[in-house]
Amino acid sequence: MVRRMGTAQAAIDVRHVWKVFGHGDPDDAIARAQVGATRAEIIAQLDQTVGVRDVSFSVGTGETFVVMGLSGSGKSTLIRCLSRLIEPTRGEILLNGEDLLAMNEVQLRDVRRGKMAMVFQHFGLFPHRKVIDNAAYGLEVQGIDTETRMARAREVLEIVGLDGWADSYPQQLSGGMQQRVGLARALAVDPEILLFDEPFSALDPLIRKEMQDELIRLQKTMQRTIVFITHDFAEALRLGDRIAIMKDGAFDQVGTPEEIVAAPATDYVREFTNDIPRAKVLRVATLARPGTAGSRTVRAEAKVETVIPQLLERDEPIGVVDESGAYLGVIDRQAVADMLQAEQR
Repeated sequence: MVRRMGTAQAAIDVRHVWKVFGHGDPDDAIARAQVGATRAEIIAQLDQTVGVRDVSFSVGTGETFVVMGLSGSGKSTLIRCLSRLIEPTRGEILLNGEDLLAMNEVQLRDVRRGKMAMVFQHFGLFPHRKVIDNAAYGLEVQGIDTETRMARAREVLEIVGLDGWADSYPQQLSGGMQQRVGLARALAVDPEILLFDEPFSALDPLIRKEMQDELIRLQKTMQRTIVFITHDFAEALRLGDRIAIMKDGAFDQVGTPEEIVAAPATDYVREFTNDIPRAKVLRVATLARPGTAGSRTVRAEAKVETVIPQLLERDEPIGVVDESGAYLGVIDRQAVADMLQAEQR
């Protein structure tokens, strides 16, 4: 995983984006929000809803940026602003430095057809068309010839694990397989940016984990820039290089999974982290302390849970080394015990 926004120009750069719904002048709602009025107060006073409230963030090329929040937090409105399925009220959205909000219809259509693809919670497949035709739909819209688009569709169906299902119809597939078709359709146009709006939330838990694993596998090989929306914190931890926790249209905290679990910034964020085992999220490097060890070493990026069996087997510190093999310190039973006690508190 990338785990950071790259130093080069961001693939996506969102600057002070607002979205206000309702009749009347949206500037009135924004002005009240800027001086501290809550969403509920603005609804009561103006009959307007601030769906997205002064949101700014950047996503590096190849990064998976997860926006997590409960229903009504504004996360789906935000991702629709990123594709201009919903027009932002105010702000800037730059894709590789190009101003999305300044694009005309033709330019925007070109972006949606080639540079950006979106995968929704509801599969949106054409029931009367075969799986391969659904996968090739984006290329068909682009005017790509039949032979080329069918070859590409077969290629992406194989990539997402649907080799052999090309001539089936969507209703013959399970929910997870249908979502794979939706993913194949997005990948077929070879987009630089993938937007996911709670794509796995309608799936059974086992199939959902399978799809998460599939996305992790694909991201390792394809390295697309991804914005992923979810209401499931565990899913956010599994998929995200960085996570934004959203509440009432604004971001409460943005950070790596480790940063958020180790140091939640607000009570709202802390509620999500309470039931998350820290040993599964925190890296060994987080608990490293000065000292020397014997021959046993562990990589700094390893999760704490992976060293617990070794520490239980033998009560001796384990050396912590970085990618180059440089010695960073040690992890021992006491460091893990302290972490677990803090978790219980």
